[in-house]
Amino acid sequence: MVEAIVYRFRTGIAWRDLPESFGPWQTIWERHKRFSTDGTWDKIHARLVAEADAAGEVDWTVSVDSTINRAHQHATTLGRVEVPAGRRTGG
Repeated sequence: MVEAIVYRFRTGIAWRDLPESFGPWQTIWERHKRFSTDGTWDKIHARLVAEADAAGEVDWTVSVDSTINRAHQHATTLGRVEVPAGRRTGG
């Protein structure tokens, strides 16, 4: 079951496109949904990180990226401000 979930996320396929060798996709989806809701995945992640950290396999160096991404003007929810003809904008 876990292998099927990992396969699905690794390949990016839809749940219904999981190979039949994993079993019914609905069963796998339901288990993933339950694990996500009840915090099972969070517990597994915390345990794996703790074990890796104890073994010295985790590098806690943080990298901060100051890249700026600008959204297209139509991607915002604000209305467009019309500037009268002949008037400068900014400067």
